[in-house]
Amino acid sequence: QVQLVESGGGLVQAGGSLRLSCAASGRTFSSYAMGWFRQSPGKEREFVAGITRSGGTTYYADSVKGRFTISRDNAKNTVYLQMNSLKPDDTAGYYCAASRDTYYTNNYYRRVVYPYWGQGTKVTVSS
Repeated sequence: QVQLVESGGGLVQAGGSLRLSCAASGRTFSSYAMGWFRQSPGKEREFVAGITRSGGTTYYADSVKGRFTISRDNAKNTVYLQMNSLKPDDTAGYYCAASRDTYYTNNYYRRVVYPYWGQGTKVTVSS
């Protein structure tokens, strides 16, 4: 089992940047693929970005491609989400999640393959 704690959220103007971090407990972090999701009030939680266990492959939602970058440091048990060129539509609670799904590369965007979730960090982008 793994416990996840997000940090780095806050208020930023449109066009600005933020870097979110997600720290994981335990000694098996490198055995988990990781994902970032976000949820706005009244909307379903949606996939933002994913990264395989080694960090060798990354995935992005079309809405953030080219602006957001997911990365991980297995030595620090941490996954990051660098968010650039932020827009008001990016305003949401951001959640990191961990997966051991065998078929992760086919299912990275599905919430059901992530059994472990953090509590979230809030990002507000003002116009």
